Amino acid sequence: MTSPHSEWLMLTPAGALQAFAQAAATESDLALQHLLSSEAALSADAWLSSSGHSPELLADSIDKGWVQRLQQPMQGPDSHLDHFLQHVVASLSDERKAALASEGGFCLGRAGLEADEAEVLCAAAADYFDFAKRQTRRGWDISRHYVTFHRESHLLLPSHTFVPLWVDGVGYWLVILGEPLLNNPALVELLWGIKRAGRRFGDNAAGL
Repeated sequence: MTSPHSEWLMLTPAGALQAFAQAAATESDLALQHLLSSEAALSADAWLSSSGHSPELLADSIDKGWVQRLQQPMQGPDSHLDHFLQHVVASLSDERKAALASEGGFCLGRAGLEADEAEVLCAAAADYFDFAKRQTRRGWDISRHYVTFHRESHLLLPSHTFVPLWVDGVGYWLVILGEPLLNNPALVELLWGIKRAGRRFGDNAAGL
């Protein structure tokens, strides 16, 4: 492994999905989330020293494709989500149609959708949150499972996909129409923006 002093670290889209997939984050999930805690990408040296993360965890995360090395620092997104949310969520759908919902079903952002349609989808997302909680209590933990709907019987491409995400204990659903494009840096940007917005955004979302 190269010297951490000469490189910076950033989550990959796969790493973002791993780190923010469940409400009760594991220690390794929290370590990955820490990479999105600052205004700019952390150096490997800063990440390793700030919270006692081990070189072995870094090596394992890189090997699994969750973390990538950067040769220069990356600036984080604007913490005012409304400035870029529409463009970010649009990049996650091949139809450029998507919405971000709070755990309570409030539409936080949309792209390519009329307000009424986005509100219906976000309300459905809240229903899935409740459904997942009920099943988890019954012993079937689907809290980090995706939900997809298909119009055609061969089930190749979904018409709608619901992706659960958790940032600092606050739940969100990413609702994507058409083919999901989750292997996209826009997903990292979205989660980084939500995390940077911090308690202000999270409290507003959770209370609606």
